[in-house]
Amino acid sequence: MEKIDKFWQWFTDHNEQLIAMGDLEDKERRELETALQYQLTKYCDGLSYEIGEASANGRTLTFTAEGDTDLFRYVVELVDAAPDLDWWEFVAFKQPMGTELKIHFDKLLFDTSKMYFQQLECEEEPEMLGLRVAVEGGDRKDEDFQVGVYVTLEALLGEFDCATLIGYMDTVPLMAEPFKAGFNPLDDLPRFAEWFKQKRDE
Repeated sequence: MEKIDKFWQWFTDHNEQLIAMGDLEDKERRELETALQYQLTKYCDGLSYEIGEASANGRTLTFTAEGDTDLFRYVVELVDAAPDLDWWEFVAFKQPMGTELKIHFDKLLFDTSKMYFQQLECEEEPEMLGLRVAVEGGDRKDEDFQVGVYVTLEALLGEFDCATLIGYMDTVPLMAEPFKAGFNPLDDLPRFAEWFKQKRDE
């Protein structure tokens, strides 16, 4: 608990600066963001954070393990130990962003309304979900493209479900009639994932 306490003590000590982050000069803001990441890394190497836009209710600070399930418990422990601070909502893991998304990754754009999925079996991990994603450029096997597709799935499902449900994923080029090939709209994936979890847990 000592590392957790040190992180939250630092955060509390710098709370006013962090609240005013949006009003800081670029150099000061970058220094503060770097300092926050440094303190987070001191607690657990491999974690990072995302700060939401300011609203009338404050800001959301999301802690993420970037899908590394080995680090998930550290995210949960950190948020469970968070102090009750006005202006802040502390969240464990990247949350689902909804549907009909346009996800930018590197120089790539993934439009979920133009993507489709098909369930596959995971022979090595039958309790996990296998997915085949039909997407324009789906014959590309370079890492950036594949990671971009995964990031899109994560935006639909949230970090926790994406990492704990999907055991296998591959991509194929978008075909003229995906429904005839047994594919479903990718925007239906969150609903399908909930059905899959219920069936798995029965």
